[in-house]
This record gives sequence, structure tokens and C-alpha cells, in this order.
Amino acid sequence: MTDRLDGSMIGGGSPRSGGMTVAELKIYSVDEAERTLPFLRKILADLKVEYEGWREAVAGYEVLAAASRADTGETDDLLLSRGRVTDAAARINAGLLELEAVGCQFKGFEDGLVDFYALRDDRLVFLCWKLSEAHITHWHEVDAGIAGRQPIDAADFSGIIP
Repeated sequence: MTDRLDGSMIGGGSPRSGGMTVAELKIYSVDEAERTLPFLRKILADLKVEYEGWREAVAGYEVLAAASRADTGETDDLLLSRGRVTDAAARINAGLLELEAVGCQFKGFEDGLVDFYALRDDRLVFLCWKLSEAHITHWHEVDAGIAGRQPIDAADFSGIIP
């Protein structure tokens, strides 16, 4: 991944995988990212519920599949269970598409972790926020991940610092 502001590709492939030029990215100030939080809180809360439902549906399917016989094909119960898995996955995907439309990157179900592209000293970085946090108070380098989280310093970013 690159952090250059010359139009280079970020990541590879599709927008979801980060395969966009810097010019195509939504670059947030801290204040702009903060304004998305009420919307993101609702989506992330829904995603957490859907993810747990999906995990339960997968576990149920696996139990039924383990008990089934290969020579009889999928039973009605197994087909119904597979449908539950597929439906839950579709609802999760819809939520992820909503996050993508905002221009942020979803990083995990457990923490409800979201990254926003931002500029720090003319370098592309991520503002980093967790669902459990009241405000956006951390950032990290694009290639550093959550382990590289650092407190936001008002001198480093434009926008209101909570």
C-alpha cells in the first residue's frame, strides 16, 4: 500500500479492497469524520447483531451438514439452514456497502473498528475509531494497523479535536 498523493494506486483491485487512486478517496478532517459517527454507530450496531446471527447460522448449518449423508444430498433442513446463512451474509454485505458509501473502511466486527482516510503533514493516514469510543481520538499510518494507533494532536490534523 502506498501513501503518496500523486494519484498512485492504493491497494489493489476494487474500491472495497482499497484499489483506488488517492484522488478517488474520501479524505476526512477529524470534524468531518466525527459528523459521520451517529450514522456509523447505527450501522455498526446492526452489523454486530447480523454477524452474531450469521455465526450462529453457520454453526447450525455445520451441525446439520456433519450429520447428513453424502449419498442423500441436502435435506430440506440443510437447505433451509443454508438459506439462513446466505440471508445473514447478504444483510452483512448491505451494511458493509453502506460503510463503503461513506468512504470509510470497516476493519472488524468485534471492536466495530473503522478507519477514515485523512492527511497528516500531506501524508495519507487513517483516523481510527472503535464503536466503543465516544469520539475519534486516534490515528495510524496506512500500513501500521491498529497496533500503530497514536493519539491525535490538534497541530497535526485540520478539524475540531474532541
